[in-house]
Amino acid sequence: MFIMMSESEVHVSDINSEFYGVTTQELMENAGRGVFQFIVKNLKPKEKNIILFCGKGNNGGDGFVAARYLSKKYKVTVFLMGKSKDIHTKIAKNNYEKLKDLPIEIFDIDNLDKTNELIQKNSVILDSMLGVGIKGELREPFKSIVKKINKSKNKTIVSVDIPTGLGTKLSVKSEYTITFHDIKDNMNKKNSGTIKIVDIKIPKKAVQYVGPGELVTFYPKPDKESHKGENGKVLVIGGGPFIGAPALSGFSALRTGADLVYILTPKIPAKAITSFSPKLISPRRLSEDIAKLSPNLIVRELNNDRKITPADLEIIKDFFDKTDCLIIGPGLGTDNLTKEAVKKIIKDFKKNNKPMVIDADAIEAVGEDRDLIKNTKTVITPHAGEFKKLTKVSLSKNIDERKKNVKKWAKKLGVTIILKGSVDIISDGEQIKLNDVHNQAMTVGGTGDVLTGIVGCLLSKKVSPYNSARVSVFINGCAGNYAFEKKSYGLIATDIIEEIPNVLKKYL
Repeated sequence: MFIMMSESEVHVSDINSEFYGVTTQELMENAGRGVFQFIVKNLKPKEKNIILFCGKGNNGGDGFVAARYLSKKYKVTVFLMGKSKDIHTKIAKNNYEKLKDLPIEIFDIDNLDKTNELIQKNSVILDSMLGVGIKGELREPFKSIVKKINKSKNKTIVSVDIPTGLGTKLSVKSEYTITFHDIKDNMNKKNSGTIKIVDIKIPKKAVQYVGPGELVTFYPKPDKESHKGENGKVLVIGGGPFIGAPALSGFSALRTGADLVYILTPKIPAKAITSFSPKLISPRRLSEDIAKLSPNLIVRELNNDRKITPADLEIIKDFFDKTDCLIIGPGLGTDNLTKEAVKKIIKDFKKNNKPMVIDADAIEAVGEDRDLIKNTKTVITPHAGEFKKLTKVSLSKNIDERKKNVKKWAKKLGVTIILKGSVDIISDGEQIKLNDVHNQAMTVGGTGDVLTGIVGCLLSKKVSPYNSARVSVFINGCAGNYAFEKKSYGLIATDIIEEIPNVLKKYL
């Protein structure tokens, strides 16, 4: 069974393919060859004259490859919808240049006056002008060419991947559409003709596992005109018996690109987080790193020295309107008063219809009243033990069984779950992805708090819960791998935080 692919998922899978070993050049070659094989097998045009209208992007690149193969059997004409110097990608341009040594007639945008004649003398028209990702209605010269193609008589019209203009008021009326890997959003027989799916050898892992495709596609780069606070304000509620956890979440949110982070925590952790004294935090390396960064956090002391209680709610409520996302759980502990406070905080915060990350000790509190998070914009980040506290289900070690349970409970609760493990499982109840980008040294304490901060940052930037989760596990794991290259088995959580900007720099 094929699942319709959205524009964004096509983009994700293309980038992840390269990450998992199949280059975009190979995908383009496979796509063009697939078009050729379809023509040979299914159409067998008597007159053997074929014209390809090719765009300047990778959809056009697929057409260039197809033209190269088709020229071995047919009389081929290529019409480039622009100038060769304007072809968008290097691989598409390379495939265009290869056509010049073949018996192919090539025309470009300077020859618009010849398009009627070219259409008339070719029995097969291949539309390889625009793929997924078109914004707005068709513009010239595409608009005029599409109208001419649609008005042509007794022609076999074949679109490559999708009909140009699909989803707009004007699109190519294809008899056939040769699409790659899966059917794309909104395609059907009425608007795309007979649809043929061609396997272009996208690795299964590129679709089933997260990779840089998620980061490139879903990370929202700040607008140049934006101001402080417009790119994410995160509220972290945590700390008590464990001091470093909320700080780690806060710092990782900042390193991922949040503008502001507020940490609400009991008095002792608040003093530690804002102190330059290494005596208050252990181990020493962690304390020193936190001391260097702590002035960037906005820390507010709550009422109690060592734990969050329901009495803190009045202070906490003041920050709900100031922030875009709530992180709750890191370092809280499981005192009964704290669990009561957690439930009240979540109940009040969700009235704002803002996203939340439920982590660590807050998971146990939610497990006692799952309705608190039902059908909310929540990402919950349990390991297997915490998953049992949430659901009362003991997970087997079998990955397929784990996937079924994570997806089932994500759907049942109406949230996104990141099940942390040797293979992370991410699901919103409908979609599911896996992640194995990390290393065994990341079992060190605090790495989960780092992940939580990354998720919170992306949620605060209005990324959907499911996409925030899948991007975050990749950033966290990739940063952990960078840290491992430098620190080996001696890495600690702050090493991962410091590598987050390097991950962003590499892929964005």
